[in-house]
Amino acid sequence: MKRLGFAMAVLGSSFVLQAQEGLGEQEGFNKYSIKHIHESDIMYQKSVVRAMDLREKQNKPLFAYQQEFTKLLLDAVKEGVLTPYSTDSLDEGHVMTMQEFKDKLLVPGSDAAVEEEEDASVADDGWGTPTKADKKEVVEEVKKGGYSFEPRDLWQLELNEDVLFDKQRSVLFYDIMSITLFVPADHPDNLKGFQYPICTFKYKELSEKVFKDNPKAVWFNPFNDREHRNLADAFELRLFSSYLIKISNPNDEEIAETYGGDAKRGLMASQWKSFEMLEYEHNLWEF
Repeated sequence: MKRLGFAMAVLGSSFVLQAQEGLGEQEGFNKYSIKHIHESDIMYQKSVVRAMDLREKQNKPLFAYQQEFTKLLLDAVKEGVLTPYSTDSLDEGHVMTMQEFKDKLLVPGSDAAVEEEEDASVADDGWGTPTKADKKEVVEEVKKGGYSFEPRDLWQLELNEDVLFDKQRSVLFYDIMSITLFVPADHPDNLKGFQYPICTFKYKELSEKVFKDNPKAVWFNPFNDREHRNLADAFELRLFSSYLIKISNPNDEEIAETYGGDAKRGLMASQWKSFEMLEYEHNLWEF
């Protein structure tokens, strides 16, 4: 009887744990978060978007030669480890195919460049009209020549994150939800002349599948080679520079739009909003 009672207790506790884990994934917890904070423990929350330029001095450790953060992202997608999404909603209906991802990396106007090169290469030189096989081979060679953006061409990112206060632990958390990769507006090969997105990644998937135990996921310490950090630690410790471009609001406006669309005023407003958030965090400890 004692053995039976012990076995029943073990089975019962196992069932309870499994039920709790299942509820944890479905009810009360954000499935995109790595912080595992129950919604009933969140006293304050704001969703924000931050822009990050990897060329900035503070961000150089994320953009070290041959160890670029963007290279890690592109390689992980091509290896099938990381899932790219077409929007930051991150639902299954917006998963990009590999071809869609590759197309997004193409330099604007590269198709026209391929056609021009094709026409020039297959023109009749007096030795006869080229065949379709010749034409196809030329196009493939042109494409191999490189009409896609490389990792060092992609220095513009956006971070979607929740700033939330956990009343259970009395801690303010910066909980990154997703990272969006952009083609920079000021890249010389960007003929569109404006910044446009390539794809978005779940930060939770990045942390678990790309950063964890990966020797290539390196935050490069410029002062001490013995003190390089894993990218998961670098983001957790906020070892990067960024600025606010959007805080959740009824009109779903970016900060610059709220202040008239002027870039200079928008940047000043961004700094002001950052100071406001810091002040709020400070005031949480006043009493």
